[in-house]
This record gives sequence, structure tokens and C-alpha cells, in this order.
Amino acid sequence: MLRPVSETKLKALMVAGFAGDSRAYRAGLTLCAHRLRSFFKRRLPPGNADVEDLVQETLMAIHHKRASYSPALPFSAWLYGIARYRLIDHFRREGRKATVPLDDTDLAEAARDDEILARVDVDNLLAELPSREAQAIRLTRLDGLSTREAALRSGQSEPAVKVNVHRGLARLMAQIGVKR
Repeated sequence: MLRPVSETKLKALMVAGFAGDSRAYRAGLTLCAHRLRSFFKRRLPPGNADVEDLVQETLMAIHHKRASYSPALPFSAWLYGIARYRLIDHFRREGRKATVPLDDTDLAEAARDDEILARVDVDNLLAELPSREAQAIRLTRLDGLSTREAALRSGQSEPAVKVNVHRGLARLMAQIGVKR
């Protein structure tokens, strides 16, 4: 049986693995598989034969989505985010609704993980914008600064901040397919 491994150790193995260290990658995937088995066993009915399939699907998704991982963020949050999507897909394929027991720890972890994944999504979207637009949106919409404060901090004029926020938000809506 594998001993529990820290987030720091798992993250280090996976980052090294993503960078090309095959031994670290293999060790990291083994540790991920152990965590994923536990994750899926807690969320599926006892004795469910789909646990191993879900573990393998998630490991494959990790491999395919490895470029989307940011080493600045906790690895486990990213791992469990992918696992949750695999589980949701599984329930959809099964065509049934399942009641999954949750404890307070699961809810707290899910909320923290969702916050981290949302931050990654926002960062990825903002990275597609021109830097002045992204900066104006970050300062006014995410950091909560007034237009005047954002202008002072960014070195842009107040009208430029307003225009950059407007243009940036329009681009973001177009990127994600929101119609006005």
C-alpha cells in the first residue's frame, strides 16, 4: 500500500514529469491513480466496477490536458477538477441521477478547488486579450478598484481605462460565445 504523499511532493513529480522526466512522470501518475481510486470509491456505490475505468480515463485526461496546468497553482486542485468532470460524464453516460454522500471536508475542498479552477480559467481568458485591456479588467472588475484608481495604477487615463474595459469585455464575450 502506498503511503500518503504531500501535495508538494506530488506537484514536484508531476511538474518534472510534464517537463520530460519519465521516471518522475510514472511515479506521479502512480500516486495520482492511488488518489483517484480513493476519490471515485467515495463517490460511487460500494463495489462499483467503474472505478478503475474512471481512474484510467482521468489519467488519460491529465496526460492530454497537461499543457493547461499552471505550476503556480496546487496540483491536487487541478487533478480533482479533472476527476470531477470525468465523474459527471460517467453519470451522464449512465443516464441516471446518483446521490453522492458528501462530508464537510469534501464541500470545503470542492469550493477551494472550484475557486482555483475558476481563477485559472479567468487568467487563461485574460491572457488572450491585449495587455492594456486585460490590465484594465483585472484592476476594475477583479481587484475592485475605481476607474480613477485603476488609471493611476496602470498609467492609463480614466477614459482609456473605461474604453479598455469595454473593449476587453466585448472580446471576452465573443471568445466564450455570449451574444449581446
